[in-house]
Amino acid sequence: MKFKIFLTMMLALAGMITSVEGQEQWNEYRANHFIIYYKNVPQDFVKTVEQQAEYYYQEITDNLGFRRFTTWTFDERAKIYIYDDQDDYIKSARELHWSHGAANTKTKTIRTFPSAHGFFDSTLPHELGHIIFREFVGPLADIPLWFEEGVAMYQEKAKRWGARKAVQKAIAEGKFIPLKELSHTLLTSNTDKNLVNLYYAEAASVVYFMITELGQFRFVSLCRNLQSGQKFDNALQLTYIRFESIDDLNAAWLKNLKDNHGK
Repeated sequence: MKFKIFLTMMLALAGMITSVEGQEQWNEYRANHFIIYYKNVPQDFVKTVEQQAEYYYQEITDNLGFRRFTTWTFDERAKIYIYDDQDDYIKSARELHWSHGAANTKTKTIRTFPSAHGFFDSTLPHELGHIIFREFVGPLADIPLWFEEGVAMYQEKAKRWGARKAVQKAIAEGKFIPLKELSHTLLTSNTDKNLVNLYYAEAASVVYFMITELGQFRFVSLCRNLQSGQKFDNALQLTYIRFESIDDLNAAWLKNLKDNHGK
C-alpha cells in the first residue's frame, strides 16, 4: 500500500499518472495550465501538445485583445483528451464524423486525436479559441454560432487568411449565405460537407473583417457588451453606431469582399 502511494506521488510529480473517465483508462500528464489525457500516443507527442497549448494560451488572448483576469492553475487547468485515432474519437467521444476536435467551454475540455487535420496549426488553437472566448464573454452570452466559430477560426492562421477567397468564390457562384440566414443554419452529421466548409469559411471571413477592418478595440467593446448581457444585435448597434442590425454588418462585409476581389 505504501509503495502504491509512493509510486502515485512520484508519477504525479513527473506529470504522468493514470486516471479513469467512465469506462476508459487514460494516462494523465499535468502541465502548468493544462492536464493532458492520452491512451497510446507517444510521450514526445504529449509534450509537444503541452508546449503548443501553452503558447496558444497567451497568443489567443493577444489576438482577441482580451486581458486575462484569471489563470488556469491547479483545479482551473483546462483538460485535453487525445484519442488514439479518428475512429476512437468518433466512437468514444461521440462526435460528428467530419469533426476533428470539440471543446466544452463550461468544463474547459478539449477532445481530439493526433491525425486531426492540422492538429497543431488548426485543431488545437481553434478549440482553445472557443474556451478562451467563452471565458471572456461568459457562458450565458447571446452569440450566434457563426460568430463563436469565427472567433475560433481566427486563431487558425491559414484559415484566417484563406477564408476570404473561399467566400469570394461562393459570391461569384451565387452560393453566398447572408449572416441572417447563417444564424439559422444548423450543422449536423448529415450536413453536406460543402455547406460545412462554406459555413466555417464565412464565419472566419466575417470575424477577420470585424477585427482587422473595423478594429480590435471595437471588437473587444462588442465582446464586453455581450458579456454584460446584451443581445447580439443590440451589442452590435451599441458598438458600431452605423450598424442598426446584422444586415448592416452583412452589407459592409459583403462590400469589402467585393472591393477586394482577387486580393
